[in-house]
Amino acid sequence: MATFVDRVTLHLKAGHGGNGCVSVKREKFKPLAGPDGGNGGSGGDIVLLSDTDTTTLLGFHHSPHRSSQAGGPGMGDHRSGFQGEEMVLHVPVGTVVKNSEGVELIDMAEPGMRFIVAPAGQGGLGNAALASTKRKAPGFALLGTPGFEGDAQLELKVVADVALVGYPSAGKSSLVAAISAAKPKIADYPFTTLHPNLGVVQAGEVRYTVADVPGLIEGASEGKGLGLEFLRHVERCTALLHVLDCATLDPGRDPLSDLDIILQELAAYPVPEGQLPLLERPQLVALNKIDVHEGRELAELVRPELEARGYRVFDISTVSHEGLRPLSFALGELVGAGRAEKSANPANQRIVIRPRAVDDTGFKIRVDGGSGGNVYHVVGAKPERWVAQTDFANEEAVGYLADRLAKAGVENQLFKSGAVAGSTVVIGTIVFDWEPTLTSAAELATAPRGTDPRLDDNLRPTHGRRRESYLERMDAKTAAREELMRERNAGMWRDDEGFAIDRTVSDADVSADADASANATVNSEND
Repeated sequence: MATFVDRVTLHLKAGHGGNGCVSVKREKFKPLAGPDGGNGGSGGDIVLLSDTDTTTLLGFHHSPHRSSQAGGPGMGDHRSGFQGEEMVLHVPVGTVVKNSEGVELIDMAEPGMRFIVAPAGQGGLGNAALASTKRKAPGFALLGTPGFEGDAQLELKVVADVALVGYPSAGKSSLVAAISAAKPKIADYPFTTLHPNLGVVQAGEVRYTVADVPGLIEGASEGKGLGLEFLRHVERCTALLHVLDCATLDPGRDPLSDLDIILQELAAYPVPEGQLPLLERPQLVALNKIDVHEGRELAELVRPELEARGYRVFDISTVSHEGLRPLSFALGELVGAGRAEKSANPANQRIVIRPRAVDDTGFKIRVDGGSGGNVYHVVGAKPERWVAQTDFANEEAVGYLADRLAKAGVENQLFKSGAVAGSTVVIGTIVFDWEPTLTSAAELATAPRGTDPRLDDNLRPTHGRRRESYLERMDAKTAAREELMRERNAGMWRDDEGFAIDRTVSDADVSADADASANATVNSEND
């Protein structure tokens, strides 16, 4: 049964947002008092919280599937849906979060850090929130958007002040058990330790943590043994303690050759950018197993050589506890000095400002060619969210989506990308044949430059034409009046059958008849 897990893949499902409500308020003597549909509630996020009380990812290993609460739907009388409760997952300090493709998202190296690893869905607006001066009674509401569904990788890098490094069976686990209250597994065969063991050491007024790194052999930085799996736990340590076995029975091995191989592997391991290389950190050497007579003799033999290299050497025995107290205080001094240096030179706070580009429309058009013609993908957070919020069974909601897309400039960009009427357009999960709205912008008119087919049937007269028509009507009116006056003076009028009659008329009758005759003449000419 696993007791220590430092890598795990989480299968996450954040809560979906609730749908908005379509409702009309009804009161006495007011059967239609206006829209009152409430908004849907947003779902709950899945949040990672770095916690010092959590030391392993074992819980996520047994239960990798996690989901948060969905938001409630909106209701009438302006009642909004309930907000989904967020799910907080406690992870050890030093956990690195990566996406499903292995790209690092955040390094939770400090206690109390919060990171939303799975954002929840957004609640949809009700018809009351969609009402405006131009849309007084919307008959639709927006749907809630789905929350994040996918995988996230957690990788634990143990946060310890001192890292114990050395060959298998050098006594690292025994040393942790001897100087702290930790109870790691100890046996007389190599690779007994299959995961790092942590222990807390109190040396005077300094309290620090130690961790043994198992499985370091020659080629560990290239994946041999267990070294590649656990070398990353050395990245965050302040000091290194080389535990050398002075009573090994393996032929061809001695403390000096073991140290050279371990140094070679530590130098070959790349640390993250901005961190101090492993070999440039403070290092001590512990010659272990001096309780054995041959081990004490070998320790006395190699001590001058190690001191000549600049190392501070301690002879210890994890069985008799000889030399452990001076070693623990020496490690405490290194840790205290490192903490003082860190507090004296705190890391500058990084403020990253990413202003929006001037030509950033919030979406992009990706054109994919195929045997059936080009397919135009509209890629962007806003258009995809708008599509997810649309109820395509409601024609008014579809029209609202079309207005939003046209206002955002999607049609203009499709036209510039070469799309024509009938082209296949994909937005999110929706595939449709594009029908451009020619009245949305002049750039969409597909006529030659300088012409516009929409103006061919424009019968609205110009100012000059209206003036010319007026003058023509006045001239015709004058001519008709003069003709009628001549006929009156002659006293000759004819009835409908053409017989001459004698009739006396007034000037008003002549003017009215002249106006009617002039209008008829002008209308016939225009026709």
